[in-house]
Amino acid sequence: MKTLFSEELIEKLTTYTAPILKTFDVSLKVFDAYPWAKGISIMLATFIFASFASWIIFRLLKLITKRTKSHFDDRLLNIARPPIYYSLLITGFTTGIKAMPISIKLMANLGSGFQTLGVLIWTTALIHIAKIILYQLAWGKDTRYRLIRPQTLPLFDNLTKLLIISLAFYITFQVWGIDMTAWLASAGVIGIAIGFAAKDTLANLFSGVFILADTPYKIGDYIVLDGNQRGKVTHIGIRSTRMLTRDDVEITIPNAIMGNSKITNQSGGPHPKFRIRVKIGIAYGSDIDQVRTILMEIAQQEPLITNSPVPRVRFRSFGGSSLDLELLGWIEDPELRGRTLDKLNTTIYKRFNQENIEIPFMKQDIYIKELPQ
Repeated sequence: MKTLFSEELIEKLTTYTAPILKTFDVSLKVFDAYPWAKGISIMLATFIFASFASWIIFRLLKLITKRTKSHFDDRLLNIARPPIYYSLLITGFTTGIKAMPISIKLMANLGSGFQTLGVLIWTTALIHIAKIILYQLAWGKDTRYRLIRPQTLPLFDNLTKLLIISLAFYITFQVWGIDMTAWLASAGVIGIAIGFAAKDTLANLFSGVFILADTPYKIGDYIVLDGNQRGKVTHIGIRSTRMLTRDDVEITIPNAIMGNSKITNQSGGPHPKFRIRVKIGIAYGSDIDQVRTILMEIAQQEPLITNSPVPRVRFRSFGGSSLDLELLGWIEDPELRGRTLDKLNTTIYKRFNQENIEIPFMKQDIYIKELPQ
């Protein structure tokens, strides 16, 4: 089987590189007599190597990522370059410090300081990388069966930041040799106290998490609550939900109440169309086929009523003084319900007067048996 490099090529490379390695080894032995110069030389060499290596490597990687259609890898590459570059510098500077004739305490403090700087750099980079990944997952093509959606994106973004920052603090304390046992115990006691004091706030918080994850409604939907409050959802937060009523009054409802209430989402379902019902009563003896034809004509001529699904008329019941019918039609958005009912009721009343179709109404007949003397 053929190898990637022939024996002849390997022998030539060894012949050419041997003098260079020998010269480098001799230079290091010369620097042993000058530790300050050796440390500074290591730092300078690290700076040159890090700059040259990062430029070459990321230049090649950019040529590869440019061939892809997505900008996701380009953004990750731009974020990953600074922490890798500074990590190389920190490693070289730490090695240079160890070569200098300084006290052990100062050397340890400088080393811990460089490591803390590295933790800070990587923490910032990881927060940006996590944000890009979450946005990619949330705004993907198919988000129907995913927990990470545009509605839950702020929640997961904050949780990821909290996790990364907590891990950074833990690593920093370990670098400086600080015992975390007492801190964790104190945090547990404080957490229990805060939990009891902010019981309602936590209830709203967890309800907000479940609402964002379950998405029973979204911004722009028309919902009806238990108390017959009807309005358009304008904001869904971690603590509360805001909706705008038809009177242009904004109502703020805690998420704990929203989570325990029966909510009717009029914009939900397979499409945002909403069905309206117009109840009509006609007098006994009226031509029901004529009434059905008139109602269908009115619905078909109304621009706010959609053609799909088609409107329909249903004969519901025999009332005490009327034949009860119902005109069913669909509108594009629940917001148009009041306007559409107004137009339909007005047109039906005028058309029935033209066709002499009686609409029964409550009336009383008074019979006078005799007049007083």
